[in-house]
Amino acid sequence: MSEQSNETGEDRLIDPIASQPGYEETETRIALEGHPIHAMSVAFPIALSFCLLGADLLYWWTGDAFWARAALWAAGTAFFFGVLAGFSGAAELLLVSGIRSRAAAWTHAIIAVTLLSVLGANWGHRLYGYEAAVLPYGILLSGLGAVMVGFTGWHGGKLVFDYRLGTSKGN
Repeated sequence: MSEQSNETGEDRLIDPIASQPGYEETETRIALEGHPIHAMSVAFPIALSFCLLGADLLYWWTGDAFWARAALWAAGTAFFFGVLAGFSGAAELLLVSGIRSRAAAWTHAIIAVTLLSVLGANWGHRLYGYEAAVLPYGILLSGLGAVMVGFTGWHGGKLVFDYRLGTSKGN
């Protein structure tokens, strides 16, 4: 290979996905006054998932039924708000071609749906006897959920901060 062909760029690799129309279209379509709804709504299930683990650990440590009841409410509310955040995230994924064409967005979506399944199972496990549900399965599900929140949050943050997906360009 000659140095001249390298300098002119004839041998450069071209990403076939990045060359598709709409790849650069990454602005949010699901927003309120320019604020992305998905980015705003994920804070609740994230925080509640960690509260759920904390309540389970406090119940294990103290034996106080209050913490088992708090964990029941945290699990149900995390699941409910997670489903709402999932609807806005799925809408972004399906409506914005620049988001839809990136594999990382699908990875984030798959992990998030799996997290919703764990949250739903955790809540369902607690519905009929919240104190007995904490040990051992409730606390294990809570720990798994907290780890999954970390993974899906890392992937979601990478999409927003590294690729600027699902953000609003502003006026």
